[in-house]
Amino acid sequence: MTATHQDPQSSSPDTGGVRAKVALLEAVGEPLRLAEVDLDAPQDGEILVRMVGVGICHTDISTAHGSIPVPLPAVLGHEGSGVVEALGPGVEQLAVGDHVALSFDHCTECPQCTTGHPAYCELFGSLNYFGTRLDGSVTMHRDGEDVYGSFFGQSSFATHAIASVRNAVKVPKELPLELLGPLGCGFQTGAGSVLNVLEARSGEGIIIFGVGAVGMGAVMAAKTVACDPIIAVDTNAERLQIATELGATATINPSDTADLLWTVQELAAPGLHHAFDAVGHAAVIRQALESLRSPGHCVTVGFQGLEHEITIDQGHLLLGRRLSGVIEGDADPADFVPRLLELHAAGKFPFDRLIKTFPFSEINEAIAAADAGDVIKPVLTFERAEHMPNETQA
Repeated sequence: MTATHQDPQSSSPDTGGVRAKVALLEAVGEPLRLAEVDLDAPQDGEILVRMVGVGICHTDISTAHGSIPVPLPAVLGHEGSGVVEALGPGVEQLAVGDHVALSFDHCTECPQCTTGHPAYCELFGSLNYFGTRLDGSVTMHRDGEDVYGSFFGQSSFATHAIASVRNAVKVPKELPLELLGPLGCGFQTGAGSVLNVLEARSGEGIIIFGVGAVGMGAVMAAKTVACDPIIAVDTNAERLQIATELGATATINPSDTADLLWTVQELAAPGLHHAFDAVGHAAVIRQALESLRSPGHCVTVGFQGLEHEITIDQGHLLLGRRLSGVIEGDADPADFVPRLLELHAAGKFPFDRLIKTFPFSEINEAIAAADAGDVIKPVLTFERAEHMPNETQA
């Protein structure tokens, strides 16, 4: 990867009254609308980030469709990357001009956070979905009215975002900053599930259901630890070909087989050590469990909405098979994002191959491309001209 952006000046600007252009969700199911908002100056522990790129994740799309409830009007976006332009009081871990990738927010103080599992922070919901800071204040306003930001502690569908030192990961300046945001969620979720939760090892078999961005992250991670076989399952033939190029040793298109589980047994009897579900449909989760040997471990990260129920055969569990739900790959982004970057530098995690960039102004087109399965990981990029004329200039 090669750098494409210049660093800002080293002095911290006055951030009072910073104006940003955002993609606003005003009603569930409606297209996002570009609008202007006024951002607060960063408060204690917060930073102002000029966005350079932001990935579009299935969680953003699900939220816009109403599967995940948030207060409206809201600004989504949670795979942001950009340049630190201002620091709030007490921020010492970062400096103006640092390049950062943004991930989920967490409190750093609860038992889960202090034992290396911040994805299960006791305040995860409050910090990532409620649209406000913990004190109930919002980070942005439009014509004097509240706009709900703080989505995953960032709301990065915007030219500027208020984040915190907790969810900002400093990244090397020589890397193309616009591509790094998806490491903070989508690719982290797939890779972390394989490496942190399944703890897959050399020679162990894994089957991966759904090879979008998250599933591809799982494929690449399985390849890094020499899993064998690595079976990718998807109805999209083009994605199966890409999965093969990234490390899958076999692929299955459910549309092409009358009995998926029999096909799995032909490839990997008596079953796989690990199964990974990025789809979330009940039937797929059941197939993932049935693909395991005994004992075996299945993780599910796919999400089809709060009211979506699944049923499983208890017999699978009694045979020693496990089913685990996973958030954010059970990763600590401060450690895991650098780990993924190290793997990329070694040629072992080529996530940039999966990215297609769109200008920020084409956000709805990018969402449609992701929804249709035409693009694995859309990333929105920001030209300097897209930032507001009266913005803080670096």
